[in-house]
Amino acid sequence: MRIRLLAVLAALGLAGPSSALAADLDYDFLRGPDYDPPLAVAAIDWSGVYLGGHGGYSSASLGFKNAFQPLIYQHTHNSTAEQDFNASTLISPTSKRVGDASFGAFAGYNVQFDGIVVGIEADYTSFGRSGRTYDDISRFRTNSAGLVETVGLAGASTTKINEFGTIRARAGYAFDNFLPFVTGGFAIGRARIADGVAIEDSGYNLTTYNANQALTTGNPAYVDNFGYKAGTFSQTNPSTGVPYTTYVTQSKTKVVGGATLGGGLEYAITPSILLRAEYQYVLFNDFDGHKATINTVRGGAAVKF
Repeated sequence: MRIRLLAVLAALGLAGPSSALAADLDYDFLRGPDYDPPLAVAAIDWSGVYLGGHGGYSSASLGFKNAFQPLIYQHTHNSTAEQDFNASTLISPTSKRVGDASFGAFAGYNVQFDGIVVGIEADYTSFGRSGRTYDDISRFRTNSAGLVETVGLAGASTTKINEFGTIRARAGYAFDNFLPFVTGGFAIGRARIADGVAIEDSGYNLTTYNANQALTTGNPAYVDNFGYKAGTFSQTNPSTGVPYTTYVTQSKTKVVGGATLGGGLEYAITPSILLRAEYQYVLFNDFDGHKATINTVRGGAAVKF
């Protein structure tokens, strides 16, 4: 009996301290040292001035539809070539598309309101590509003076876009380090144009000529004619005549204006280093009968201050 009681007391003695120790145990030691959450990354502030450079590919569509009209008209406006043939509208060369690498610089200023970013930007692009076109035509008919008239035209035209720049408003919405944006504004460029037209305008009185052909006796009558080189026109065979050719040319450098639209995506590597991909469309106003539109895809990098 005594042995059994001693065993029970011994068991209770061992269990008591263990229970007390378990009650006092702080389970925080299982988590290790105090837990520190990761530091929050500061949001990018897109506000401020930035300056950068860009490079890419530009494709220019060059139109020449009315390039020859003023040159021809200044020579034919008081003649049957214009009155009866509308000579200044006869040739209409096709447009040309040219493309090449382009590069330049840009600068701007942004203001941010929560996620909305608005600003203004100016850029410069060097291009230096040219396109050339050609057209010719010949027409003949009996004109209002009763003469069989032949009008021949041949023209060549060139447009070279040296460089262009834009001033644009810009708006976007920031998603942390990303800023998709759209732009729109004004464009200005420097272009070189060169146009040249060869004009032949000649005619003769077919009635008199036919009468001369029918003669069996006597001398042929004088055949009214114009536009032939001296000494080449024959009263009995007008087809031997060689028309006189007039050359009318112009060559000048033009400063042209227009409009621009575009859009792109910027990525902030750091709060002060920016990368971008961008598309830009430029439409220039008509200049001396020439037209030009430019599509540009480019990438760039900038430093924000």
